[in-house]
Amino acid sequence: MNSVKQAVIMVGGRGTRLQPLTDTRPKPALPVIDVPCLKYLIRSFADAGITEILLACGYRSEYLEKAVGDGSDLGVTIDYSVEDHPLGTAGAMKRLESRLDEVFCAANGDTFADLDLKGLIADHVRTGASVTMALTETDRPTECGIVRLEADGEITEFKEKPKPEEVFSNLINAGVYVVNRSVLAYVPEGTFSDFNKDTFPAIMSDGGRLQGRPLEGRWMDVGRPKDLIAVNLLMAGEAGKGPGRISCDTSGNIFAGAGSTVSGGSMESSVVLRGSSVVDTHLLGSLVMENCKVTGADIRDSILGEGCTVGAAKVTDSVIAPGTVIPDGTVVKDRKG
Repeated sequence: MNSVKQAVIMVGGRGTRLQPLTDTRPKPALPVIDVPCLKYLIRSFADAGITEILLACGYRSEYLEKAVGDGSDLGVTIDYSVEDHPLGTAGAMKRLESRLDEVFCAANGDTFADLDLKGLIADHVRTGASVTMALTETDRPTECGIVRLEADGEITEFKEKPKPEEVFSNLINAGVYVVNRSVLAYVPEGTFSDFNKDTFPAIMSDGGRLQGRPLEGRWMDVGRPKDLIAVNLLMAGEAGKGPGRISCDTSGNIFAGAGSTVSGGSMESSVVLRGSSVVDTHLLGSLVMENCKVTGADIRDSILGEGCTVGAAKVTDSVIAPGTVIPDGTVVKDRKG
């Protein structure tokens, strides 16, 4: 039986690379087939036996609370703890130290994670590690924290966002952990401190054990607009066409959310979220967010923010701000806003 019952999720960031979508909502609340991205991670914790979730919030915390709720639908309790100023991943945990169990789970809430975490927790208990982290492979190691993993799962080297000549592995920290509360002694009170850059090196230099385990499930960085499209398409492939009404030519992974309609035109590898109406439009590799109205358009490799209205326009390689009106005859390319 799992004795770890508590998790801290850090959700204080602004998600600047996803602007203008994150101008109106925090990154963890962005939708993945009509479910806030963060809820997949919370469900993963619930499935592993976690019963209490502490969300370390910052930017637009009120929107996050409205979108995610109190956790009762997933069988957990969620408590929202709002930071006055950014404290970093380790600083956020330190702020909550007095409320934390002796061993707890932790995660960065700005990625998509739909995981089986039982094995990660079991490894932590078995090895007596100070911190056990989920690992995944990447083809962009310079953007992440890479690790050197021994045959027994011990991490013997850790490098945060290495230069190209410093890369020694394509295994990266996926930002999901099991943590001994005692490691928070390495974190200064009330100051910005990063788990990867500050705490891990201190633990290792003091002889503490960092353990790694390849993650089980689905994990994606959702740092860029094309990542948000990709994760929606990934989950559309599993969810099927969705509850909305689709009456057009289709191919690839597609999804239409509750109360949405897609009629005429074509829909190829695209997702249309709840309450949207798309008529006589060609959609390719795109995400149409909630409550949009699109008529006679050609939309390729783009995201339409919530509540957009688009006429007979062409939109390519763009991220359109929520509530934008694009009239007939407009050509939009490489636009953010």
